[in-house]
Amino acid sequence: LSGSLMSLYSEGELGSVPVRGCVQFSLRYDPAKKELQVHVLRCRELAEAKKQRSDPYIKTYLLPDKSNRSKRKTTVRKRSLDPIFNETLKYKLEKRDLQGRTLNLSVWHHDSLGRNLFLGEVEIALGSWDWANTSPEWFSLQPRMPISSDGLASRGNLNLALKFIPAGSEGGGMPPTGELHIWVKDAQSLIPLQSGTVDAFVQCYVLPDDSKTSRQKTRVVKRSLNPLFNHTMVYDGFQAKDLAEACAEFTLWHHEAFSKRQLGGIRLSLGTGETRGEPLGGSTWFVGTPGSDAGGRLSAGSSYGLPVGWMDSTAEERGVWGRLLQQPGQWVEALLPLRTN
Repeated sequence: LSGSLMSLYSEGELGSVPVRGCVQFSLRYDPAKKELQVHVLRCRELAEAKKQRSDPYIKTYLLPDKSNRSKRKTTVRKRSLDPIFNETLKYKLEKRDLQGRTLNLSVWHHDSLGRNLFLGEVEIALGSWDWANTSPEWFSLQPRMPISSDGLASRGNLNLALKFIPAGSEGGGMPPTGELHIWVKDAQSLIPLQSGTVDAFVQCYVLPDDSKTSRQKTRVVKRSLNPLFNHTMVYDGFQAKDLAEACAEFTLWHHEAFSKRQLGGIRLSLGTGETRGEPLGGSTWFVGTPGSDAGGRLSAGSSYGLPVGWMDSTAEERGVWGRLLQQPGQWVEALLPLRTN
């Protein structure tokens, strides 16, 4: 692999050049073109890659997308430690999709043999950037920070509503059993795993029942980071006391031709405790020592007196489930982050 291709994945060429200097650039979002514009002006006082010279160029990614489609590059400026670029690198996307994205801008020495050398980088969290500021700014170059496979706490938000209808509450003995109605409205500001978009669907279980009869799914919405599902699910056979022991688990998936990959999920329950690493997407009962699961890990809660790993709802998720039980017959609205744990 050339240094260019290895840049985000390998440390083979790192450490041979001390990082120094700074880079000047500006950020602007053009709403008419739906375009992020990174105007790279210049660098100054770069490190010398070899023989008292560097042939620098600049490369950007919109993390967490580390694929080639996220990569943009300037031209190479030969034999300069204070290169002037004056180039604009562009990304086509909705402004709301910048939430959760990080601009990674790095400076490299170009080597004709492909052993490109890292000269420093800057990372900008775009979710907190002041878009009124379009003036060029100087940023000190930083040493390489290791990039985790997925350091994101959330990959977007899921918008839904829930309603519990107790048995007989609608008159005439209807409904015959308690019903849990779930309205999956849409997902917002999804962050793709690699590619620039998502073919999304949502899958739901009401645990502890993780059988196929408990699983319900929305349709697949293709090529969208803000997919509209507008899908209603109904689960029956519940009493309020059952819901106090249950957990509605929602997972959002990217659909591929012969597989699927999970982006994140939420768990609605009255459970307490912290997340302990139990996988999302249908779970198993554990019967054993209270406080631990079959694999010896600490479990996050219990259901019907048995320790389980999936009663790990966050405070926000627990609040939604609590309102559901306190307000029978009423829709409870929720916009929740799709956590990756």
